Amino acid sequence: MTDHELKVTANQIRQGIIKAVHSAKCGHPGGSLSATDIMTYLYFEEMNIDPKNPKNPDRDRFVLSKGHNAPALYSALANRGYFPTEELLTLRHVGSRLQGHPDMKHIPGVDMSSGSLGQGLSAAVGMAIAAKLDNKDYRVYCMCGDGEIQEGQIWEASMMAAHRKLDNLCVIVDNNGLQIDGDIADVCSPYPIDEKFEAFGFNVINIDGHDFAQIRDAFEKARKTGDKPTAIIAKTHKGCGVSYMTDQAGWHGKAPNDEEFEIAMKELSAEAKALGEEGEK
Repeated sequence: MTDHELKVTANQIRQGIIKAVHSAKCGHPGGSLSATDIMTYLYFEEMNIDPKNPKNPDRDRFVLSKGHNAPALYSALANRGYFPTEELLTLRHVGSRLQGHPDMKHIPGVDMSSGSLGQGLSAAVGMAIAAKLDNKDYRVYCMCGDGEIQEGQIWEASMMAAHRKLDNLCVIVDNNGLQIDGDIADVCSPYPIDEKFEAFGFNVINIDGHDFAQIRDAFEKARKTGDKPTAIIAKTHKGCGVSYMTDQAGWHGKAPNDEEFEIAMKELSAEAKALGEEGEK
């Protein structure tokens, strides 16, 4: 995909996130929107996956360690063809397989159930070790929240990843700077994030997590790195794509009401139109 095509797809995924959370009347739009561009690149460009064969043993794996951002994962999966986009409107409804956190037993394309913060990277490390032991060349990707990396288990897993020289593992930190209680620097600062991962033996790449050229370059560099895992520290904006949600901690875990929903969809539709006009030039 070209960067322009990725922008168009990311807009569609953002619309899916807003529709899903509004329909559920609860959920986590802020971090889902900040992670959208990375998720778009992973599912539409980077990973070796096939929606028609979601359990292919040779597929690349993805673990959403910050599982509360399931709306982003579900919208990416739906737009990639794992299930109908209409199903996004069932998010968190009784009887729906689209629970508030990812469920690998019922949702095609979900490689790991997650939601207990800090645990996803350990699972990803296990997957990467398994690939090495089985002489498989699939890659493992794990997205963590910047508030989540306050959890000690993240660093235990990082130590093991570097010790085992897991160059098939790529960790992405969605560094939007905000968690449920406010600024991560005020709650329990994890900074400097890049230097911490470097100290634990990672190849570290800092990027703008909304710039597809930088995203592409980072993942290409990660693939070429040998004998150590890679950590991509993606600077992002919580609520990116919706003006009144952008950089607002209050939108960590609440749904837009009907009026707010209309404003968000109007903004995203306007962006989609602009991208369409740009593509026609």
